[in-house]
Amino acid sequence: MRMDIPPLGERRAIDRNLAGFFREVRPSLFQRALTRLCRYYSLKRPRVEWYEYLDWGKTAGKTFEDGRICLVHPDNWKRGRVYNSERLWVQTVYHELGHYLLWADPERKADAFAYRMIRGLRAPARRDGRAPGRRKGRAESSGMSVRTRSAAGKHAR
Repeated sequence: MRMDIPPLGERRAIDRNLAGFFREVRPSLFQRALTRLCRYYSLKRPRVEWYEYLDWGKTAGKTFEDGRICLVHPDNWKRGRVYNSERLWVQTVYHELGHYLLWADPERKADAFAYRMIRGLRAPARRDGRAPGRRKGRAESSGMSVRTRSAAGKHAR
């Protein structure tokens, strides 16, 4: 599945505004982030409703077919959860915006959207063209063939 997401600079600005809203609770920061994202996709901004909790504290956000998004407000998120981090709240917002943007196959696409929005935000850029954290192992550098296990359980070369 190919997914169109905003360029890295735009995603960083959106992420900065959402994190700022979580810390400072300034509604203008949230509106700015939402406006930038909706402008990129040429969509009208969804109506966002804030709640203390949803589904007896089990759910952090909910998106409806009419375009309405219900979210747990950051003040309540900080108070009532075991995992009350800023990153989890921002990821929840991305997930619900993914539902708003991608209606077909909602759960899988919303999760993929949230993952791709976050990817590359925190990692420093590598100059050698390799992915961060990936080093050549002994097998790769020595020219040896690497054996992998296939789904049938047999070794493939």
